[in-house]
Amino acid sequence: MSETTMTYKERMSALRCVVIMPTYNNAGTIATVISDVKAFTDDVIVVNDGSTDDTKNILSSIEDIKVIDYPNNKGKGYALKLGLKKAYEWGYRYAITIDSDGQHYADDIPTFIDKIEEKPDSLLIGARNLTAENMPSKNTFANRFSNFWYKVETGQELSDTQSGFRLYPLDKLQKIYFITRRYEFEVEIIVRAAWRGVNVENVPIKVYYPPVEERVSHFRPLQDFTRISILNTVLVLYALLLYYPWKFLRALTWTNIKNFIDKQILHSKDTNLQMAAAMGWGVFCGIIPLWGYQMVFAGVSAHFMKLNKIVAVVFSNISIPPMIPFILYGSMVAGAWILNIDNIFSIDNISLQSVGQSISQYLIGSIVLATISGVVVFTLSLLAMIICKRSSKNE
Repeated sequence: MSETTMTYKERMSALRCVVIMPTYNNAGTIATVISDVKAFTDDVIVVNDGSTDDTKNILSSIEDIKVIDYPNNKGKGYALKLGLKKAYEWGYRYAITIDSDGQHYADDIPTFIDKIEEKPDSLLIGARNLTAENMPSKNTFANRFSNFWYKVETGQELSDTQSGFRLYPLDKLQKIYFITRRYEFEVEIIVRAAWRGVNVENVPIKVYYPPVEERVSHFRPLQDFTRISILNTVLVLYALLLYYPWKFLRALTWTNIKNFIDKQILHSKDTNLQMAAAMGWGVFCGIIPLWGYQMVFAGVSAHFMKLNKIVAVVFSNISIPPMIPFILYGSMVAGAWILNIDNIFSIDNISLQSVGQSISQYLIGSIVLATISGVVVFTLSLLAMIICKRSSKNE
């Protein structure tokens, strides 16, 4: 055994890093993959996800591995969750997951080790070359699709979000309750880890795709793609309603506010009129009844209107949770005024449920309130911009 290999074995042991391998009916490749992995570590956990072929017998003949076995197939996500849970209970700090179908190269493990030593407690995802020979076109599309939604849900960008070759920081994942159990789990875990502040990065890896007639895939296009789409819908709604407003509130420090005003407003290349319009438009977008999509609408519409997108999106955050009761109440008051009816709502009893019982009053009132608020913010900010920019120029 080479000195380099021994060095990585020692480094993985020092990091308390284990390799987890979920498998389902991969009898043709599982032994080779385990052998390749064992060149880099003595700590291997194989989760046999109810295989019906000869996998169980093959695993029983291999020494010095931990095997988690159960009779019925429950999905890759379930196998991964169980493997990660057991690894943490057994005292490991990190877990590298690798597929058992032979698509991943075990000699890429050092890439993960080098990176995690450089950036401890990160979640690392192997980035495949999506132009590689024999790469299925559906994989390229699915990865781009997943990358897009990951960016929408987290505000971060990755080149590959679907690779199963990963390194997980086990300590950072223990307080997260995951709701999925099949292929979509690998999407859920990276999004929710990012929401928890875990650093998520790609590392380059190789990938092998055998000829079509030799491939073994358990991915069910219709069912699994539907599950992933439903999950992304839930994650996007959560991100827009809770994650981004929470992130915005956390960023409201005096230093960040001063930097934002200085960079995006006082020293912006936009004219006073354009800047005031972006602020007023952002407030308008934040109040209109597009709950969950106000920031998206503000950014996209500001782009087409040639307004400052960042300023518009920031000002659309007027609909952060502490402000929602006041926005709802103001909308109901404005709606009652327009419809010439008595307003039966007070700030104490306002809620989404009560608003839903008088939906027309709310819809009309919210648009009126959004228009008035947008105009007021536009007017006041225009005056402020004129004064502030004039002072800035005179310094």
